[in-house]
Amino acid sequence: MILKNKKIALVHDWLLDLGGAEKTLKVLHEMFPDAPIYTFFYDKDFTDKFLPNAISKTTFIQRLRKWTKKHRLFLPLIPIAAESIDLSDYDIVISSSISFSKGLIVNLNTAHICYCYSPTRFLWDWSNEYTRGQGFKKIPLKIIQHFLRIWDSQSSNRVDEFIAISKNVQNRIKKYYRRDSEVIYPPVEYLETENNISENFYLIVSRLFPHKNINIAIEAFNKLGYPLVIIGGGPEYDRLNKISNKNITFLGNLDDKEVASYYSRCRAFILPQEEDFGLTPIEAMNYGKPVLALKKGGAIEYILENINGEFFNDPTPEVLADGVRRLNENYDKYSPLVIKKTAEKFSRQRFENEILKFLSKII
Repeated sequence: MILKNKKIALVHDWLLDLGGAEKTLKVLHEMFPDAPIYTFFYDKDFTDKFLPNAISKTTFIQRLRKWTKKHRLFLPLIPIAAESIDLSDYDIVISSSISFSKGLIVNLNTAHICYCYSPTRFLWDWSNEYTRGQGFKKIPLKIIQHFLRIWDSQSSNRVDEFIAISKNVQNRIKKYYRRDSEVIYPPVEYLETENNISENFYLIVSRLFPHKNINIAIEAFNKLGYPLVIIGGGPEYDRLNKISNKNITFLGNLDDKEVASYYSRCRAFILPQEEDFGLTPIEAMNYGKPVLALKKGGAIEYILENINGEFFNDPTPEVLADGVRRLNENYDKYSPLVIKKTAEKFSRQRFENEILKFLSKII
């Protein structure tokens, strides 16, 4: 293999909890087990559990976490941290970039490939949402955004090749960085489950942050009265739990096998938020489950109305509830086998083959 004698390093912005980007990083790590993982900062409890065999190398920001866990305070230091990572020993650097790890400085003969989950959203298309409601903090945050935006734009030119996780992200890379990219969808893995008998509950699997729109789904299901199970943790957990009626159950964070069991038993999956791609709907479709999704972002690339799910157009409880009604009306039309075929297009084996083909083409 052309990559056999190449020294490879992986770089990921931060490692604090589990999301789609971290699942993809883990697959890259398993593809290149000798490649160390560099990160700006991390949570040791999380990495010991999730990446126990990875060689994690950090920046000076890791030491600052002893004094504060308010990661916003680190933002002005991120460009320095990115540029301080010494990657001079490597032939290939793959940045798994949520936001800033694309801004590395590498040697002339080192190939830097950025697997980009999105241009840094709080600097670009979500810049106003990030500062909304911040009161007197808004002005300093806007100043920080301004200078980080300049650095983010300029540092994107250091990347040799961009890979986008979806056509949606590909369009953003073109708009904000003026760079072309190739789309390689992230890997979605399937776990066998013992109990595949469908039950009558709806399912959400998500980190509980304000931009995930979980409150909209809760308001809709409070009125509908249908059972809804929510898996995931985050800063919104307590607030969302308080506004939920008894038909809504919160389970917190579960391991992969437990989540797979809920995928296999649910009636349908609900995606109330815009995702850059969205691994969880594909994970649900692996078990033949239809998806109701907000008609934005990556979901547009794999949801086919009346075939594997439905869309709702506006992020409001009333429109989401109407989407549930339409999904139920069309429920008998959905073929679990057809839905599973959709999910197969995003398999791990396909991802690995496309990554290796891409690397071999440019090295």
